[in-house]
Amino acid sequence: MHRTYVLIIAAAIFIFSSGCSRHSTNRALDRTVGTLTAVEGPTRMVADYQPWFGDRQHINVGYSTQDPEVLRRQIQQAKDVGVYAFAVDWYGDRRPFLDRSYAILQQVASENNFHVALMYDETEEDNGHSTEDALDAFDKAYRHYIGPNAPGREAYLLYNGRPVIFIFQKRGHTDWHRVRQVVNQWESPPLLIIKDRPPQEYPNAFDGYYAWVHPGPRGWQSDGSEWGEQYLHAFYQRMRNVGSNKVVVGGVWPGFDDHKASWSLNRFMDRRCGKTFEDTLRIFRQYADGSMNIPFVMIATWNDYEEGTEIENGVSNCGPRRNGRNSGSQ
Repeated sequence: MHRTYVLIIAAAIFIFSSGCSRHSTNRALDRTVGTLTAVEGPTRMVADYQPWFGDRQHINVGYSTQDPEVLRRQIQQAKDVGVYAFAVDWYGDRRPFLDRSYAILQQVASENNFHVALMYDETEEDNGHSTEDALDAFDKAYRHYIGPNAPGREAYLLYNGRPVIFIFQKRGHTDWHRVRQVVNQWESPPLLIIKDRPPQEYPNAFDGYYAWVHPGPRGWQSDGSEWGEQYLHAFYQRMRNVGSNKVVVGGVWPGFDDHKASWSLNRFMDRRCGKTFEDTLRIFRQYADGSMNIPFVMIATWNDYEEGTEIENGVSNCGPRRNGRNSGSQ
């Protein structure tokens, strides 16, 4: 299995950038090469993946995430820019379309020497059933995607021989100690990696933490100027104190703009012609110094066009601005 180095990844992604002139793209690439050096040791790049396109509840991006040919093309493109795995948003049986998309993606990944992992989205319903929902979802994940009888299980993302499951917490009503007890009975207990930090009442239920798109302590700014610098420094500094037995997943993103989403909160983070991606990657490199266990760095995201974090069509986006925002790559 090959080792992926951050410098190579950054260069490849900038080469594939769209929305800027070739001259601007080359300048961004030159800046990246000039300010980054290869990370020592193996660090694999994971990209968050949205499996809901083609579902009428979401915008039309020109393809369906249930089309095997589309998935093959995306996997090849991801491999070409150094991405090792997709971390796929997943709700268990609460979102059948997404579950079906994931099943197809795992099968296609297994046929194309690629990897996938589940990112379990905790329910937002405050109905007293969030723990049962999680247990049902994890049981399905084991039977259909991770366990010894799961088709395509060779594509599932492992670290030190254990399957990796990312957790996107929401209202926080899940009893994660109970979930932990159940999944510990699996043939190979999974590593549960939670966003940012665990709920205070469950400090020992999780095996690690990942950074996610965040503007920082000043919050979202209308001009998009807050891109997460202070948040990232605080995250990595906190991670230095969690202990070597915890897995840390770095965070890289190109920007954010949720104006196309039906749930829009008018949040905006300027891509700055690729510099937001470059700077979040630079901060990751600064802390990838061996002081913590960082086997993965996650791009947020591969294809979330509704929240404007996609890199599928490039990271730069230097096009004309509309209402104070970049016009986007679509």
